[in-house]
Amino acid sequence: MPAIWPTDRNCSVTFMWNDIFLLIAGLSVLITGGELLVRGATSIALRLHISPLVVGLTIVAFGTSAPELFVSIQSALAGSPDLTMGNVIGSNICNLALVLGITAVIAPVKVQADSIKIDWPMTMGSSTLLYLLVRENLITSYEGILFISILVAYTYFIIWKSRRETKRMRRLNSEFELPEVPSPFLWRDIFFISLGIVGLAFGSDWLVNGAQSIALQFGVPERTIGITILAVGTSLPELVTSIVASFKKQTDIAVGNLMGSNIFNVLSILGITSLIQEIQVSDVIINSDMIWMLLITFLIFPMMLHRKEIGRIEGFILLVIYFYYIYTVVSA
Repeated sequence: MPAIWPTDRNCSVTFMWNDIFLLIAGLSVLITGGELLVRGATSIALRLHISPLVVGLTIVAFGTSAPELFVSIQSALAGSPDLTMGNVIGSNICNLALVLGITAVIAPVKVQADSIKIDWPMTMGSSTLLYLLVRENLITSYEGILFISILVAYTYFIIWKSRRETKRMRRLNSEFELPEVPSPFLWRDIFFISLGIVGLAFGSDWLVNGAQSIALQFGVPERTIGITILAVGTSLPELVTSIVASFKKQTDIAVGNLMGSNIFNVLSILGITSLIQEIQVSDVIINSDMIWMLLITFLIFPMMLHRKEIGRIEGFILLVIYFYYIYTVVSA
């Protein structure tokens, strides 16, 4: 008599495709939500006469880190700390090795003085601080408060600095105008922000659930899922933006933007997440992934100093390092 109910294998395949669909749908909604949030918040900031430079250094930087934030919170609450840490550490490595590497291979990336004087020291400092604090395999709420305090001080500094530079530009050129203007309708900005937050909430939930289920079915460690699929997925906004800028030969702010994203990833994402739920950190992440993050961040510095640009050779080196690192993670 033929079986009426599907076999276990058919059920497994069906669930697998459902999980893959859930993961892809979550990632798509997550990225769209982040884009809408940035667009609405940027327009409101410009409406309040905040300069585009300040907007870029604060709202856009935080907005592009919003997917990582929601995924990390969702992962921590779901009892998957390796997804949380893998997502953040993997995203930082992805930004400086994969994204910057691809950008430099397409077109050499000019390095601004502020990237050497401010962005790199802050990126290296926040990454080193994180490494020192997680030696006991835990990020506590007290350490989260420290991260957020440093972030507030850093944000205040860059706002003060950029406003001073904007005033100087106005004095030097009386016809100086802001290169961006807000949208004509306030209600549309509020709608974009609301829709973006909803998208981030649902997208992160779907993405984490799909990733957890796939890891469980295939026996893949959650750390591996976090460092590969989640990290690259949540870094897609930076990747797409950098590639477009590279083809347009507008790569002069790419290094600073990517380092700014890494700073926000450590200080805001882990800071906020640890206030909601203390984060357990596994030994392999501390002794392997975080070492890779520190080494790649350190390697960027001499590349930045050489001719004040990161050329195609340096970009190729970064890509080789990234894919070798991913190979070590997947084959472990």
